[in-house]
Amino acid sequence: MATLIDQEFFARLHALNEKFAASVPATLARLEELRARFDPAAADAALVKELHQSLHTIAGSAATFGFRAFGAQARQLEQRLRVLMAFELIAPKDWNDWLHALDEYIAWARLDPKASVYPGQPE
Repeated sequence: MATLIDQEFFARLHALNEKFAASVPATLARLEELRARFDPAAADAALVKELHQSLHTIAGSAATFGFRAFGAQARQLEQRLRVLMAFELIAPKDWNDWLHALDEYIAWARLDPKASVYPGQPE
């Protein structure tokens, strides 16, 4: 009986892995859409919050489904964003630096979100 339960568990886990993998392109498209609307000279708080939530979701679930570097880099972007969100005034240059990192992340993830290492990060 334990074997049957294990088989069912792993079948469900595999299905969830496949579902997560299939959702990555839409997730990246959503990040790109949010990024395209972002104005570093007048950052919209609701947009910043949505970007933060999206990155938080990726960071919290990606490693579970075998996308370790994808999730770890989302966590770094989320943490950097959280620091920016703590300040009342943020210079456009600071927003642009963060947006550049987001752009690099999206471009990398478009190529291989399941890669085991993010460029510039230790293996």
